[in-house]
Amino acid sequence: MAERDTIKYQIKDGNEIVYYGITNDLERREQEHRSEGMDFTSIEKIGNVTTRDAAGDWEEERIRHYMSQHSGRRPRYNQNDTGK
Repeated sequence: MAERDTIKYQIKDGNEIVYYGITNDLERREQEHRSEGMDFTSIEKIGNVTTRDAAGDWEEERIRHYMSQHSGRRPRYNQNDTGK
């Protein structure tokens, strides 16, 4: 059985979602994003800790949904359509 060790999260700049992601350490990941130059006002854990596969599916679905609502554009800092 797969381990539930992955956190789903979204990053916002004001009210705008600028990134969807997954990690096993949200505090570390926030610091990595900031050191990479990402500009944002908040990071929010979404739902419960889950398996890596389920979290990856969630990330991909959220990016696709965002794109369907924003004329095919990805969130500002997501580099591809799947998050991978």
